Amino acid sequence: MSVRLFLQVASVEMRKRMSYRVDFWINAFVGFAAELCIAWFLWQALYAESGKDVIGGYVFDEMLVYYVFVIIFARLVRGAEFEAHVSQDIYEGGLNRYLVFPASYFGMKYAQHVGGLVPTFVQTALFLGAWLVFTGGAGGEAITLTTVLMAAASLVLANLLYYAMSFPLHAVAFWADNVWSLLITLRFASNLLGGRMFPLVLFPVALRTANEWLPFRALFGLPAEALLGRVGFEAWLQGMAIGIVWLGVLSLIGRAVWRRGNLQYSGIGI
Repeated sequence: MSVRLFLQVASVEMRKRMSYRVDFWINAFVGFAAELCIAWFLWQALYAESGKDVIGGYVFDEMLVYYVFVIIFARLVRGAEFEAHVSQDIYEGGLNRYLVFPASYFGMKYAQHVGGLVPTFVQTALFLGAWLVFTGGAGGEAITLTTVLMAAASLVLANLLYYAMSFPLHAVAFWADNVWSLLITLRFASNLLGGRMFPLVLFPVALRTANEWLPFRALFGLPAEALLGRVGFEAWLQGMAIGIVWLGVLSLIGRAVWRRGNLQYSGIGI
């Protein structure tokens, strides 16, 4: 797939996302505010009940900053979560038009995925600007240019990794009438094991060690920990290497499932 075609597809998807601007911005701000308020009340209660100033190596302000970033990072990692669903193309027969295109279906879908991310980058800049204005950067004193670059590289990998995780689940639509439950399971597992619900340092040691070898930590926990200076460079490289290996494995699985499913695709939809 040519770079020019990739950018054109991404541009079309970006403009489509911004078609309903009021709805887009209301959902963005309300969703962010609601998630952050829940985290604030929850952890305020937990710190008060425990009688501790530090939980898992985080003081209260640092814990809130962690949640600010994982909320934002989740938007960048997941994007629109295949709003132009692969499974929907299979169910409705819309896959037909892609099969005759002189371009990779994987590339076309990822271009749509990237196009949907562009407005999210704008939201990210605004949310981070609001955090700096209202808090003065409190809780993020360890953030440096190095940690920002580490986090940026982690987010690129995390976005590709989540795409690779989702694709084979969507491709199960070749055989199943509904893949929604599989996608919900992935979302829950990634939230829990990826550090979206709470910092992974709060896991028991054995579970935390095992989780380091799974792909989920690279989604949210690793980028947030890298940005906040809570992971050393060598540990970050190890986490990135594990994520890259999983990216390769999941990509191979996705292609295998896709090729197998194409053998029985009828083209008429459901």
